Amino acid sequence: MRIKSGVTTRHHKKKKFRLAKGFYSDKSRRWRMVIQQVDKSLVSSYIGRKDRKGDFRSLWIERINAACRQNGTTYSRFMSALKKAGVALNRKMLSEMAVRDDASFKQFAALAQAGSK
Repeated sequence: MRIKSGVTTRHHKKKKFRLAKGFYSDKSRRWRMVIQQVDKSLVSSYIGRKDRKGDFRSLWIERINAACRQNGTTYSRFMSALKKAGVALNRKMLSEMAVRDDASFKQFAALAQAGSK
């Protein structure tokens, strides 16, 4: 008597189809396309998790640069002056200050301009 693998196959396929939910057109309905798209998507999501770190760093730098220019300096001069002054704030915190707490960022900008002269 042979053993059929219907239950196992169904569980295996259901898992992939669940991952493919919401994909465009047949990529969520046809088994062969589901396999291909899910594998590709999982690879892309792995890469995306690595890329996200750099994306956020770029965003923080843009925000700091915009706030610096409003206060009469540039990003590179600002960061250089902060480093010389011994301020150990990271870019994430500086960008949060630039967005939410303008007064304290102005103090850092003044410190940076005094240090660069």
